[in-house]
Amino acid sequence: MEDWQNGGFGLYFHWPFCQSKCPYCDFNSHVSGAVDQEAWGAAFLSEIDRVSAETSGRLVQSIYFGGGTPSLMEPSLVGKILDRVRLRWSLSNDVEITLEANPSSVEIAKFRDFRATGVNRVSLGVQSLREDDLRRLGRLHSVTDAKRAIDVAQSVFDRTSFDLIYARQDQTLADWECELAEGLALANGHLSLYQLTIEQGTAFGDRYNAGKLRGLPNDDLGADMYFLTQDMTSAAGLPAYEVSNHARTGMESRHNQIYWRYGDYAGIGPGAHARLTVDGQKFAIDTPLAPNKWLAQVNETGHGENTRTALSKQDQALEYLMMGLRIGDGVTLSRITCLLDDVFYNKIKYLADDGLIETDNGRLIVTRDGRPLINAIVKDLLP
Repeated sequence: MEDWQNGGFGLYFHWPFCQSKCPYCDFNSHVSGAVDQEAWGAAFLSEIDRVSAETSGRLVQSIYFGGGTPSLMEPSLVGKILDRVRLRWSLSNDVEITLEANPSSVEIAKFRDFRATGVNRVSLGVQSLREDDLRRLGRLHSVTDAKRAIDVAQSVFDRTSFDLIYARQDQTLADWECELAEGLALANGHLSLYQLTIEQGTAFGDRYNAGKLRGLPNDDLGADMYFLTQDMTSAAGLPAYEVSNHARTGMESRHNQIYWRYGDYAGIGPGAHARLTVDGQKFAIDTPLAPNKWLAQVNETGHGENTRTALSKQDQALEYLMMGLRIGDGVTLSRITCLLDDVFYNKIKYLADDGLIETDNGRLIVTRDGRPLINAIVKDLLP
C-alpha cells in the first residue's frame, strides 16, 4: 500500500470569483462583474481529463468546490463537472460532495438545483451573528439572511456546516459566549470556528500595519476564547475533531480529513494546490493564481499547473505532522517511521513531560493544552 492510501483520495475545484473582497480574506478570490461560465466549464473539464489520466483506477472519496464563492456558479456547470468526474473515476458509495456558499438570497435559491446535481453538503460562510460585525468583516448578508440560509440548507442537505469568526474587534469573552451559544443552537452537525487572524496583503493587514485596526483581543483573551469554545462545543455534543472544526460523530468533513490524514488530492482551478503520488513519488503541485492566466494556460498548453515539486521523505514527514497533529486522533507513528530514519522519541518524551503531546496505541496526539502550539511542537519534533 502506498502512503497516500492511508488518507484517501479527493478532488478540489477552485472557483475564484466573489461579489466582494472581504478585508480579512487572503484566499485567492477576485471580484468580477461578468464571468464566461461556458469557457470556465470547458477548462475544468479539460483538467479533469488530464488529471484522471494520471490517477486512473482511484476511488474518489470526496469532492469539494471552494473559492471564492462557488455558489455563484450555475448549477448546470456544477452538474457538468460532476458528470465528467463520474465518467473518469469511480466514486465511493458515501462520497461527500461539498459546495461553499454565502448566505445571500441569490445563492439560497440555487440550493435545490445544486442538490439535484449531486452536491450533498453545503458549507456556509456566515462568519458572525452580529450585524455590526458583519459590516466590519465586509460581509454582504445580514443576520436574518444567515439564519434563513442555515434553515434552508438544513432542509435541502443532510450534511451542512457554517463558519463563525471570533476574537473580533471589541469582542469580549461574554460576547463570544452568547454568540457561540446561538450558533450551537442553529447548528445541526458541524461548525467551523476560527480565530480572526490578520494576514499580510489583506485590507485588515494594511490597517493593522498603519495602527488603524483597533480593539483586537490580546493573547490572553484570545486563549480564553479558544478554550471557552472547546468547552461549549464539547458540552453541546460537537467536540473539536480538529483545531477549528467541531462535529457530532459521523458529521466530520470527509474532504478535510483527506488533507489532515495526508492523503492525495487533485487541485483544479486558479490557485488550487494538490498533493499527488505518481509512480511512487509524492508531488506538491500548484497553479497560477491569476484567473485569466490559468484559463489561458489551460486553453493554450492543455494543462493548468504552475509547478510540480517532488517531496522528499522529510518533506512528507513535516507535512504529515503539520496536518495530522491538528486532528484529535493525531498521527500514526509507524507512518512517520517509514518517512524518517530518526523518529525523535527523545523529543516526544520531552514534549510529553510538558503535557503538550501524548502517545496512545501507536499514535502521537497533541493534548488540549498543546493544540494552540502545534506549529512550535512540529518544529521541535523534526530532526
